[in-house]
Amino acid sequence: MSASRLPQTDSIQELVHFWDTHDVTELDDELEEVGDRVFERDTQITIHLESDDADAVRAAAASRGVRDSELLREWVIEKLHAA
Repeated sequence: MSASRLPQTDSIQELVHFWDTHDVTELDDELEEVGDRVFERDTQITIHLESDDADAVRAAAASRGVRDSELLREWVIEKLHAA
């Protein structure tokens, strides 16, 4: 069995350089399919607010320099941990 041509590093810079100079099809014989998810995405929840409440959230978020969704997430997490 020959040595792997795939990089064995955690360095982002080395990985970027490698994939900038290689094509995945060159390494097809070294790749394997994985059945489990590698990256889990966050679950999204939609909430409906009255226009005035939504405007107040947007204003509060803008005053903090964050997106309204980030502020709402922060508030929900604070409330959950306070319970």
